[in-house]
Amino acid sequence: MDNAINRLTELNHQYVWHPFTQMKDWISEIPLFIERGEGNWLIDTDGKRYLDGVSSLWANIHGHVRPEINQAIVDQLHKISHTTMLGLTNVPATELAKMLVQIAPGRLNKVFYSDNGATSVEIALKMAYQYWQQKDHPIPSKKSFIKLKESYHGDTIGSVSLGGIELFHKVYSPLLFDTYDIPTPFYYHSKYNTEKECSEYSLKILRSTLEKNHDNIAGLFIEPYIQGAAGMIVFPDGYMKGVQALCKEFNILFIVDEVATGFGRTGRMFACDEDHLEPDIMTVAKGITGGYLPLAATLTTDEIYNAFLGEYLDYKTFFHGHTYTGNPLACASAIASLKLFEKDKTIESLKEKIIYLSNCLKPLLEQDYIGDIRQKGMMVGIEIVSDKKSKNSFPAEIRIGHRICMEARNHEVIIRPLGDVIVLMPPLSITIDEIKHLITAVRYSIEQITRRYGQ
Repeated sequence: MDNAINRLTELNHQYVWHPFTQMKDWISEIPLFIERGEGNWLIDTDGKRYLDGVSSLWANIHGHVRPEINQAIVDQLHKISHTTMLGLTNVPATELAKMLVQIAPGRLNKVFYSDNGATSVEIALKMAYQYWQQKDHPIPSKKSFIKLKESYHGDTIGSVSLGGIELFHKVYSPLLFDTYDIPTPFYYHSKYNTEKECSEYSLKILRSTLEKNHDNIAGLFIEPYIQGAAGMIVFPDGYMKGVQALCKEFNILFIVDEVATGFGRTGRMFACDEDHLEPDIMTVAKGITGGYLPLAATLTTDEIYNAFLGEYLDYKTFFHGHTYTGNPLACASAIASLKLFEKDKTIESLKEKIIYLSNCLKPLLEQDYIGDIRQKGMMVGIEIVSDKKSKNSFPAEIRIGHRICMEARNHEVIIRPLGDVIVLMPPLSITIDEIKHLITAVRYSIEQITRRYGQ
């Protein structure tokens, strides 16, 4: 380790607190410092290259250092980097709002900006609550929300209240508001013989919950078609349409969290496009800027928006905002990213890649310690088990997922686990050859580590 890296390591260990990281472990290791990027690759301070197998936390879309996005940011820098949207507006935020509405599913016509996925969910939560309190014919009893178990919607207190991952959320339980919880249709770990039976059970519980409590429920929050942080849990066919139908039948808001699934990840611009779903509120972030700058948006319908209109003394205003709401630099990068979708025919090119990825993944199920492979478009979860029959996990202290991901670095790939689930979510710009490299590295890493720790 040269002097420069030694100095950076000392500084990092002394001053930086990393997210979702046990720092006692971290400070005993030499960090990997990423210095630059090139296309779908990350390059460290030693010049070693790694395929970005998780899109730098599910955000990068078109690859790193895309000239078109870089130039859009530079051009905007020469104009203005930031100005408030409280009492003012700016050009990129205005133009981007129109572009988002044009590609959004259903009747979503209004855009409220923030700067990350959790805040976009927090906004959706407050909008939904306030809507029922002050619409033309208010239903003030509608104050609660439905969530799926194993759900994840962010790390602010409101979004954590809507989350269902005990490992992340249990410690904060005294701070959270109560919700109605329904089971996730997780077929692999269910008792049902078919995906359809699993789906029908979850929808049955949802119906029962709504029949008893719909007068008290403002809305249902859901990650459409796939739960990301829960371990890439893919919902059975027809489940999302069933959820939407029940929300409509019982007059509650259908709120979709497309923070992870939006902007091409499932093979469509938005996951909702698969079944032509029409959410009342939709949240987006991560890939909105191509993964370049922090930006998020909460989109909603005219009906919900109109419930906030009134005279000043009616106090119907949505009293919520962020310093960097509608930041011009971020919005400029988002506009450039959306233009690249058209220029590169990003969505159209995904079909071949998704099929190739699926074909590469299938043989992995022959390995002794791979229990399940779940794929939705370019989103993949590979579940590692100690025994295929029992579907039991390896002992937690082994940290099998972490070890596999660390081994992958030796094969020029950066990936990150969710517990014992190995997540693959590369940039949409990944090539066929790079997909082959990714799967080869992952297969070999799983073989090496499970052979060492398996029985």
